[in-house]
Amino acid sequence: MADIRSVGVVGAGQMGNGIAHVFALAGYDVLLNDISQASIDKALATIEKNLDRQVTRGKITAEDKAAAQGRIRTTLKLADLGATDLIIEAATERETVKQAIFEDLLPHLKPSTILTSNTSSISITRLASRTDRPEKFMGFHFMNPVPVMQLVELIRGIATDQDTWDSLHEVVRKLGKTAASAEDFPAFIVNRILMPMINEAVYTLYEGVGNVKSIDESLKLGANHPMGPLELADFIGLDTCLAIMNVLHDGLADTKYRPCPLLTKYVEAGWLGRKTQRGFYDYRGETPVPTR
Repeated sequence: MADIRSVGVVGAGQMGNGIAHVFALAGYDVLLNDISQASIDKALATIEKNLDRQVTRGKITAEDKAAAQGRIRTTLKLADLGATDLIIEAATERETVKQAIFEDLLPHLKPSTILTSNTSSISITRLASRTDRPEKFMGFHFMNPVPVMQLVELIRGIATDQDTWDSLHEVVRKLGKTAASAEDFPAFIVNRILMPMINEAVYTLYEGVGNVKSIDESLKLGANHPMGPLELADFIGLDTCLAIMNVLHDGLADTKYRPCPLLTKYVEAGWLGRKTQRGFYDYRGETPVPTR
């Protein structure tokens, strides 16, 4: 198996900072990249806040926190990640963006570097085909929020070799998480099941079967879900939900995956959920208020 000691993370957003957090805490040297210094600064502040929460809850010590923070370096230059053993792309869920990142990385990589994508829906085989190492390319899908969620989906492309698979399976073990093997089909396992449920909840709202509050309370109290589907959609990001539904609809050519027009309308309005302060709930006040 590959000897993975250093990890490059592309994208310092919600997923990227969480990935950097768990790798640094597990003893890996982390190089976190973004195109914006403001995004990097925000990510470091988020990591510190989340580490503090773990210290307060007794899950780690203050010494663990300090050591983890000391293992995280940052850069605005994508090329700097070329010296790392493993690269995890955690950029926006748009295939053209991901392809451009991998193409820009290629001239700077070590021959042994493993490339991965944290994509929640896009074909791993197709992404790998745009690189010079499809045998060393995999889907490495963490769940949000990364420091809390136990599961990591491992997705092979058609060319992924056994050594790469074994290496990433061992990384997941060292992170203290659980790996699930998924085939390279649109949205893999979790989002293949989760996103159509969310989309159906939006249809239920769109058709007037129930309002936001009644739909969320029904699933929380009637199905014992920790979050209602519309609340969860806001947490994930409505643009991400729409992108995944489009991948499912296009990739499987089945009308049951057609995105709800109301979901599209919210995204077109820029109401993307928590990250924009408005989605199915309005978060601008002291407590979230349903928008429908």
